[in-house]
Amino acid sequence: MRIRHLHYFLLIFTLLGLFSCKSSYQKLLKSSDYDLKQLKAKEFYNSGQYVKAIPLFEELIGILKGTQDVEDFYYFYPYCYYGQSDYQFASYYFKNFVDYYPRSPKAEDARFMSAYCYYKLSPVSELDQDNSQKAIDAFQLFANTYPESEQIPEVNELIDELRAKMEVKANAAAKLYFEMKDYLSAATALNNLLLEYPDTDNQEEIEYMIMESYYLYAENSIRTKQEERYNMFVDSYTDFIGKYLESKRLKDAEKIYEDVIEKLDELKLADKPKSKLLKLPGSGDKKEKVN
Repeated sequence: MRIRHLHYFLLIFTLLGLFSCKSSYQKLLKSSDYDLKQLKAKEFYNSGQYVKAIPLFEELIGILKGTQDVEDFYYFYPYCYYGQSDYQFASYYFKNFVDYYPRSPKAEDARFMSAYCYYKLSPVSELDQDNSQKAIDAFQLFANTYPESEQIPEVNELIDELRAKMEVKANAAAKLYFEMKDYLSAATALNNLLLEYPDTDNQEEIEYMIMESYYLYAENSIRTKQEERYNMFVDSYTDFIGKYLESKRLKDAEKIYEDVIEKLDELKLADKPKSKLLKLPGSGDKKEKVN
């Protein structure tokens, strides 16, 4: 029974403590003591209480606009969102800081963090990579703005990581076209992949798939379009064997090529106009009976 009463009193004490803290925080928000608000904003920030720090920073930024102190508050303000993993808002406010204080000693870090927030928003390779591209663009802007920065090696590594993820996504999209038997779209997507990622480790595989896509595209075309489309395969085959004479897929490629050449010959033969047979005089004429 005593234990039960003890639990009851502890619950009441906890609730009163929470109410008291909430009440004192509400009084702080309504207060016009801006020195106290500055002190408490820094205290909340340093202790990781970002939810409480944000409203104070917002008010102080407006009140202290034009003073030296506001620059510091505007710098720490986006870190509050970053601390809560709200990377969208954090990136936005880091960029705002750079726009407002481009010559600040903190501008370099703020520009890096604006890009890094997009990096944090970058999803797994299977999902849309819009934020990955935004991160790459922001990191490249950072590198162009601060080419001597100590963070350049890290920036380059992060860009490589993001580009690798985007390459996986683009490769998967091209293969999906192939699986859906949309062979022209597959070939186009694969060609674009090589243009976008010329240093890819999968270049040989991609070029083989381009060749195969053109072949199947021609195979599934109407007869009047086949010659043109088989020749698209021939062009890609010529490129392939010129680069990969030691390829494990070379025999497969040659086998398809032989089939294509045979079919091109058949198409040319079928399209060749047939010569008309000339009748010899009197040939085929019926003889009339002489009575």
